[in-house]
Amino acid sequence: MNEASVGHQCPECVAEGRRTQRPVRTAFGGSAAGRAGVVTTTLIGLNVLAAVLGVVFSGMNALVGSGLFSGASIIHYAGAVVGPSITVLADGNATFGALPQYGTVFPGVWDGGYYRLFTAMFIHFGILHLLMNMWALWILGRQLETALGPLRFLALYLVAGFGGNVAALLIDAESVSAGASTAIFGLFAALFVLLRRLGRDTSSVLPILIVNLVITFVVPSISIAGHIGGLAVGGLAAAALAYAPARNRGLIQGGALGLIFVILAVLALTASS
Repeated sequence: MNEASVGHQCPECVAEGRRTQRPVRTAFGGSAAGRAGVVTTTLIGLNVLAAVLGVVFSGMNALVGSGLFSGASIIHYAGAVVGPSITVLADGNATFGALPQYGTVFPGVWDGGYYRLFTAMFIHFGILHLLMNMWALWILGRQLETALGPLRFLALYLVAGFGGNVAALLIDAESVSAGASTAIFGLFAALFVLLRRLGRDTSSVLPILIVNLVITFVVPSISIAGHIGGLAVGGLAAAALAYAPARNRGLIQGGALGLIFVILAVLALTASS
């Protein structure tokens, strides 16, 4: 017997009780493990790792910006890290952002480098670009991961980022597009949707979102299509997570996110055919 605050407990009885006890879930069906913020921290680590590898393979100019968001040199190491499909720009640099073939000789998304629609979320054009996105991910990610749980939050992040990159590919195909902001705009939309679903005040979210939208349209060299696409897809994915009925909730949420992903993939494939 184990001594407890009141009386004694049988070890076997305690163990059996733990096995039969239902795990704590969030309001949206996610695991309470999201409070630790492991996914958010891991995503930030992957973005920083990509920047470090950029410095290793390209030198410090991979992180030195010539403007507010554009780096003096786009990261060189695409082929060595993620695959053979590299886009070489006019100045000799290479990128694996979300862009199609550059002219007729340089391979890109439309030449089979579809992985760029995901890897673009982890590449940044300069240290300022990286720091701003990681700060936003730290603030938004911890709140949403706590509310959704690790798996649902990760799915939301990847689907939103993928959606923003697909939008950039479809609407502004000739631009060089990369950065975590496609996913982060999706997180802004998701936070708004979840707060509304819980009946909470959204006044703290709207001003920040509006400021970021103004920056998107005012500052040159920002992918408008990528930001708006990430915002729209993130909001749609969040609505699927937030408004799924309690009965078979996990199945419905997974099916809805899977459907969104399939539609985006078909759009990307159709545009490239």
